Amino acid sequence: MESILDNRPLLQREIEQVAEVAGHLWQKGWAERNGGNIVINITDHIDTAIMRMHAISKPIEIGTTLAHLKGCYFYCKGTNRRMRDLARKPMENGSVIRITEDCAHYEIVADSVVKPTSELPSHLSVHDYLTAKGSPYKASLHTHPIELVAMTHHRPFLEKDVLTHLLWSMIPETKAFCPRGLGIVPYLLPSSLALAQETIDTIEEDYDVVMWEKHGVFAVDADLMSAFDQVDVLNKAAQIYMSARNMGFEPEGMADEQMQEMTQAFHLPK
Repeated sequence: MESILDNRPLLQREIEQVAEVAGHLWQKGWAERNGGNIVINITDHIDTAIMRMHAISKPIEIGTTLAHLKGCYFYCKGTNRRMRDLARKPMENGSVIRITEDCAHYEIVADSVVKPTSELPSHLSVHDYLTAKGSPYKASLHTHPIELVAMTHHRPFLEKDVLTHLLWSMIPETKAFCPRGLGIVPYLLPSSLALAQETIDTIEEDYDVVMWEKHGVFAVDADLMSAFDQVDVLNKAAQIYMSARNMGFEPEGMADEQMQEMTQAFHLPK
Protein backbone atom coordinates (compact mmCIF):
# COMPACT_ATOMS: atom_id res chain seq x y z
CA MET A 1 0.00 0.00 0.00
CA GLU A 2 1.35 3.41 -0.97
CA SER A 3 2.27 5.72 1.90
CA ILE A 4 2.70 9.48 2.04
CA LEU A 5 6.20 8.73 3.33
CA ASP A 6 7.29 6.94 0.13
CA ASN A 7 10.19 8.74 -1.60
CA ARG A 8 10.08 11.55 0.95
CA PRO A 9 13.15 10.92 3.15
CA LEU A 10 12.87 14.09 5.25
CA LEU A 11 9.24 13.44 6.09
CA GLN A 12 10.00 9.79 6.75
CA ARG A 13 12.78 10.79 9.14
CA GLU A 14 10.32 12.95 11.10
CA ILE A 15 7.88 10.09 11.47
CA GLU A 16 10.66 7.66 12.39
CA GLN A 17 11.60 10.04 15.22
CA VAL A 18 7.97 10.02 16.36
CA ALA A 19 8.08 6.21 16.45
CA GLU A 20 11.35 6.24 18.41
CA VAL A 21 10.04 8.68 21.01
CA ALA A 22 6.79 6.73 21.34
CA GLY A 23 8.85 3.64 22.14
CA HIS A 24 10.83 5.52 24.79
CA LEU A 25 7.60 6.76 26.41
CA TRP A 26 6.18 3.25 26.59
CA GLN A 27 9.39 1.71 27.94
CA LYS A 28 9.61 4.34 30.68
CA GLY A 29 6.06 3.64 31.81
CA TRP A 30 4.93 7.14 30.87
CA ALA A 31 2.29 6.00 28.36
CA GLU A 32 -0.13 3.56 29.99
CA ARG A 33 -2.88 2.23 27.70
CA ASN A 34 -3.53 5.09 25.22
CA GLY A 35 -2.01 7.77 27.47
CA GLY A 36 -0.07 10.65 26.00
CA ASN A 37 -0.13 12.54 22.72
CA ILE A 38 2.18 13.70 19.97
CA VAL A 39 1.48 16.43 17.41
CA ILE A 40 4.19 17.76 15.07
CA ASN A 41 3.99 20.46 12.44
CA ILE A 42 5.30 18.87 9.24
CA THR A 43 4.39 21.72 6.86
CA ASP A 44 8.06 22.30 5.99
CA HIS A 45 8.22 18.78 4.51
CA ILE A 46 5.09 19.03 2.38
CA ASP A 47 5.52 19.10 -1.39
CA THR A 48 3.18 20.07 -4.22
CA ALA A 49 2.01 16.49 -4.73
CA ILE A 50 0.81 16.27 -1.13
CA MET A 51 -0.88 19.66 -1.39
CA ARG A 52 -2.87 18.30 -4.34
CA MET A 53 -3.96 15.19 -2.46
CA HIS A 54 -7.66 14.79 -1.91
CA ALA A 55 -8.70 14.40 1.71
CA ILE A 56 -9.73 10.92 2.82
CA SER A 57 -12.13 12.30 5.42
CA LYS A 58 -14.78 14.96 5.57
CA PRO A 59 -13.80 18.23 7.27
CA ILE A 60 -13.86 17.78 11.05
CA GLU A 61 -14.53 20.70 13.37
CA ILE A 62 -11.66 21.66 15.65
CA GLY A 63 -13.79 23.58 18.14
CA THR A 64 -11.88 26.81 17.78
CA THR A 65 -10.52 28.99 14.97
CA LEU A 66 -6.75 28.95 14.49
CA ALA A 67 -5.97 31.85 12.22
CA HIS A 68 -2.26 31.16 11.86
CA LEU A 69 -2.53 27.51 10.81
CA LYS A 70 -4.39 27.84 7.51
CA GLY A 71 -3.10 25.18 5.15
CA CYS A 72 -0.67 23.73 7.68
CA TYR A 73 -0.04 19.99 7.93
CA PHE A 74 0.42 17.98 11.11
CA TYR A 75 1.19 14.41 12.07
CA CYS A 76 -1.00 13.42 15.03
CA LYS A 77 -1.20 10.36 17.22
CA GLY A 78 -4.60 8.72 16.86
CA THR A 79 -7.27 8.79 19.53
CA ASN A 80 -7.36 5.65 21.68
CA ARG A 81 -4.13 4.46 20.05
CA ARG A 82 -1.30 3.11 22.19
CA MET A 83 2.23 4.49 22.13
CA ARG A 84 3.63 0.97 21.99
CA ASP A 85 1.68 0.38 18.77
CA LEU A 86 2.61 3.76 17.34
CA ALA A 87 6.27 2.89 17.95
CA ARG A 88 5.91 -0.12 15.62
CA LYS A 89 3.49 1.27 13.04
CA PRO A 90 3.26 5.08 13.19
CA MET A 91 1.15 5.50 10.07
CA GLU A 92 -1.41 2.94 11.25
CA ASN A 93 -1.75 4.61 14.65
CA GLY A 94 -1.57 8.22 13.58
CA SER A 95 -2.47 10.35 10.59
CA VAL A 96 -1.48 13.38 8.57
CA ILE A 97 -4.02 16.18 8.70
CA ARG A 98 -4.44 19.47 6.88
CA ILE A 99 -6.02 22.60 8.39
CA THR A 100 -8.72 23.88 6.04
CA GLU A 101 -9.11 27.36 4.59
CA ASP A 102 -11.55 28.45 7.30
CA CYS A 103 -8.98 27.59 10.02
CA ALA A 104 -11.77 25.94 12.01
CA HIS A 105 -11.68 22.41 10.55
CA TYR A 106 -9.15 19.79 9.61
CA GLU A 107 -9.21 16.93 7.13
CA ILE A 108 -7.24 13.71 7.14
CA VAL A 109 -4.91 13.41 4.15
CA ALA A 110 -2.97 10.19 4.84
CA ASP A 111 -2.39 7.32 5.29
CA SER A 112 -5.59 6.00 6.89
CA VAL A 113 -8.68 7.53 8.44
CA VAL A 114 -7.25 7.51 11.95
CA LYS A 115 -9.00 10.23 13.94
CA PRO A 116 -6.46 12.32 15.87
CA THR A 117 -6.18 12.52 19.64
CA SER A 118 -9.05 14.06 21.60
CA GLU A 119 -6.51 16.62 22.84
CA LEU A 120 -5.91 17.87 19.30
CA PRO A 121 -7.60 21.28 19.95
CA SER A 122 -5.23 21.85 22.88
CA HIS A 123 -2.16 20.92 20.86
CA LEU A 124 -3.21 22.89 17.78
CA SER A 125 -4.00 25.95 19.88
CA VAL A 126 -0.44 25.89 21.19
CA HIS A 127 0.92 25.43 17.66
CA ASP A 128 -1.18 28.39 16.50
CA TYR A 129 0.43 30.51 19.22
CA LEU A 130 3.94 29.29 18.33
CA THR A 131 3.40 29.96 14.62
CA ALA A 132 2.04 33.44 15.32
CA LYS A 133 5.15 34.42 17.30
CA GLY A 134 7.50 33.00 14.67
CA SER A 135 8.81 30.28 16.98
CA PRO A 136 11.00 27.55 15.45
CA TYR A 137 9.22 25.00 17.65
CA LYS A 138 7.39 22.35 15.60
CA ALA A 139 6.70 19.58 18.11
CA SER A 140 4.36 19.20 21.07
CA LEU A 141 4.42 16.26 23.44
CA HIS A 142 2.10 15.25 26.25
CA THR A 143 3.08 12.37 28.52
CA HIS A 144 2.71 11.08 32.09
CA PRO A 145 6.18 10.95 33.75
CA ILE A 146 5.56 9.14 37.03
CA GLU A 147 7.77 11.08 39.44
CA LEU A 148 6.86 14.52 38.12
CA VAL A 149 3.13 13.77 38.29
CA ALA A 150 3.57 12.46 41.83
CA MET A 151 5.20 15.72 42.90
CA THR A 152 2.12 17.71 41.84
CA HIS A 153 0.12 15.99 44.59
CA HIS A 154 2.10 18.04 47.14
CA ARG A 155 0.56 21.51 47.31
CA PRO A 156 3.76 23.46 48.18
CA PHE A 157 5.38 22.24 44.96
CA LEU A 158 2.67 23.97 42.91
CA GLU A 159 3.76 27.48 43.87
CA LYS A 160 5.47 29.35 41.05
CA ASP A 161 9.00 28.06 40.32
CA VAL A 162 9.25 26.01 43.54
CA LEU A 163 9.63 22.79 41.51
CA THR A 164 11.87 24.51 38.98
CA HIS A 165 14.44 25.49 41.61
CA LEU A 166 14.17 22.16 43.42
CA LEU A 167 14.74 20.15 40.23
CA TRP A 168 17.52 22.44 39.02
CA SER A 169 19.33 21.90 42.32
CA MET A 170 19.39 18.10 42.06
CA ILE A 171 21.97 17.77 39.28
CA PRO A 172 23.80 20.38 37.14
CA GLU A 173 22.48 19.00 33.85
CA THR A 174 18.91 19.93 34.76
CA LYS A 175 19.56 23.66 34.57
CA ALA A 176 21.89 23.21 31.60
CA PHE A 177 19.39 21.30 29.48
CA CYS A 178 16.13 22.76 30.86
CA PRO A 179 17.16 26.39 31.42
CA ARG A 180 13.59 27.71 31.39
CA GLY A 181 12.43 25.36 34.11
CA LEU A 182 8.97 23.95 34.65
CA GLY A 183 5.76 25.94 34.42
CA ILE A 184 2.72 24.89 36.48
CA VAL A 185 -0.91 24.79 35.34
CA PRO A 186 -3.48 24.04 38.08
CA TYR A 187 -5.78 21.11 37.41
CA LEU A 188 -8.25 21.62 34.56
CA LEU A 189 -10.39 19.18 32.60
CA PRO A 190 -8.21 17.17 30.18
CA SER A 191 -8.73 18.02 26.49
CA SER A 192 -10.48 21.30 27.34
CA LEU A 193 -9.79 24.59 25.58
CA ALA A 194 -9.41 26.14 29.05
CA LEU A 195 -6.43 23.84 29.62
CA ALA A 196 -5.04 24.84 26.22
CA GLN A 197 -5.30 28.54 27.05
CA GLU A 198 -3.64 28.12 30.45
CA THR A 199 -0.86 26.16 28.74
CA ILE A 200 -0.35 28.91 26.18
CA ASP A 201 -0.30 31.54 28.93
CA THR A 202 2.36 29.54 30.79
CA ILE A 203 4.49 29.02 27.67
CA GLU A 204 4.18 32.76 27.04
CA GLU A 205 5.85 33.30 30.42
CA ASP A 206 8.90 31.68 28.77
CA TYR A 207 8.56 28.02 29.73
CA ASP A 208 9.10 25.15 27.28
CA VAL A 209 7.79 22.46 29.64
CA VAL A 210 4.48 22.81 31.44
CA MET A 211 3.26 20.61 34.29
CA TRP A 212 -0.47 19.88 34.29
CA GLU A 213 -1.36 19.29 37.94
CA LYS A 214 -2.17 15.63 38.72
CA HIS A 215 -2.19 14.85 34.99
CA GLY A 216 1.08 15.05 33.08
CA VAL A 217 3.58 17.18 31.22
CA PHE A 218 3.22 19.22 28.03
CA ALA A 219 6.46 20.11 26.26
CA VAL A 220 7.31 22.00 23.08
CA ASP A 221 10.56 22.22 21.16
CA ALA A 222 12.07 22.41 17.68
CA ASP A 223 11.66 18.65 17.22
CA LEU A 224 10.07 15.83 19.13
CA MET A 225 13.28 14.29 20.46
CA SER A 226 14.29 17.63 21.98
CA ALA A 227 10.90 17.95 23.67
CA PHE A 228 11.27 14.42 25.03
CA ASP A 229 14.80 15.14 26.25
CA GLN A 230 13.62 18.07 28.35
CA VAL A 231 10.97 15.97 30.07
CA ASP A 232 13.45 13.13 30.56
CA VAL A 233 16.01 15.42 32.23
CA LEU A 234 13.42 17.00 34.53
CA ASN A 235 12.06 13.61 35.55
CA LYS A 236 15.58 12.33 36.28
CA ALA A 237 15.95 15.23 38.73
CA ALA A 238 12.63 14.24 40.32
CA GLN A 239 13.90 10.65 40.64
CA ILE A 240 17.08 11.85 42.37
CA TYR A 241 15.01 13.88 44.83
CA MET A 242 12.73 10.93 45.60
CA SER A 243 15.66 8.52 45.92
CA ALA A 244 17.22 10.75 48.55
CA ARG A 245 13.92 11.02 50.42
CA ASN A 246 13.51 7.24 50.28
CA MET A 247 16.94 6.91 51.89
CA GLY A 248 15.60 8.94 54.77
CA PHE A 249 16.98 12.42 54.24
CA GLU A 250 16.11 15.70 52.57
CA PRO A 251 18.61 16.20 49.71
CA GLU A 252 20.86 19.19 50.17
CA GLY A 253 20.68 20.31 46.54
CA MET A 254 23.01 22.70 44.79
CA ALA A 255 23.37 26.09 46.43
CA ASP A 256 22.04 29.19 44.70
CA GLU A 257 25.64 30.33 44.14
CA GLN A 258 26.46 27.06 42.38
CA MET A 259 23.42 27.36 40.10
CA GLN A 260 24.33 30.97 39.32
CA GLU A 261 27.81 29.78 38.41
CA MET A 262 26.18 27.30 35.99
CA THR A 263 24.08 30.08 34.48
CA GLN A 264 27.13 32.22 33.79
CA ALA A 265 29.39 29.38 32.62
CA PHE A 266 26.87 28.03 30.09
CA HIS A 267 25.32 31.41 29.14
CA LEU A 268 21.87 30.25 30.26
CA PRO A 269 18.77 32.41 30.66
CA LYS A 270 18.60 33.95 34.14
